[in-house]
Amino acid sequence: MSVSDPLVYGVPCFIAFIILELAYSRAHGDEENYHWKDLFASGFMGVGSAILGAFLKVAFSIVMFEAVYAYFNPLSPDGVRINLMGYESFGYAWYVWPLCFLADDFTYYWFHRANHEVRVLWAAHIVHHSSEHFNLGTAIRNGWFTLLYKPLFYAWMPAIGFPPEMVLFCLGLEALWQFQLHTVYLPRLGILEKWVNTHSMHQVHHARNLEYLDKNHGGFFNFFDKMFGTWKAYDDSIEIDYGVIHSPDSYNPMVILTHEYRSIWQDLRSARSLREGLMYLFGPPGWSPDKSTLTVKEQQQILQQQSLERKPAG
Repeated sequence: MSVSDPLVYGVPCFIAFIILELAYSRAHGDEENYHWKDLFASGFMGVGSAILGAFLKVAFSIVMFEAVYAYFNPLSPDGVRINLMGYESFGYAWYVWPLCFLADDFTYYWFHRANHEVRVLWAAHIVHHSSEHFNLGTAIRNGWFTLLYKPLFYAWMPAIGFPPEMVLFCLGLEALWQFQLHTVYLPRLGILEKWVNTHSMHQVHHARNLEYLDKNHGGFFNFFDKMFGTWKAYDDSIEIDYGVIHSPDSYNPMVILTHEYRSIWQDLRSARSLREGLMYLFGPPGWSPDKSTLTVKEQQQILQQQSLERKPAG
């Protein structure tokens, strides 16, 4: 079965909607929503990501997914693919599509969460969070190195029997939904807010306010965040400050793409043991052996303790 990649049609729409949002923000006096140098940096990284992504999709994702699918779902003598665990692979029945999309969204949650909690992965993902503006231009501000390891998170799906074309289609749908989340101009979605990841929820995710850090990793749905303890509702009383704590402080795309890797290298040079070196690479961002810098969880625990101490007794 031939399935088209929805991103083929999405990319021209991305450009059109960025221009539309830019014009809308200017027409309504919201000139702070877009900054030209920031937008050009995002655009450069977005174009680079699209070019590299197209190449790597063929060289890595498609080839790897097909190989994994063929190995774990070999053809039987009568031409039916049977999974190594003994059942027939899923095929393209209508009910398999929503199951595949749900599996994709589950995978996206853990892939996205890992990008925030494993420092060497954060070094690639920090690119997307480095802008101090939240708009559709920021949506295309993607790290290039993420493309190298993202397919590894999804390889389990063709392994258990989802056809590779179906997996890639669901990945494309997820990317389309993620793009449109990056705007402040759409209203709340009412009852859908209970289970769908929305624009206000993603504003929380892009905030560098301490209470908002490492929250709302979901793709299309938000119930995985609620299930695994990373959910945070949007609070109208909190003024959101977008960006990252350790900003690249530059509009140079090469600096934005690599600044966290340089910081990792500096920390590795100071490591006094193999354990410290491994923690600087695979531990959470902010980890340090002497607590001179703190992880997000450590900072949030201090904030929570301070809040409890300020609360009046009784």
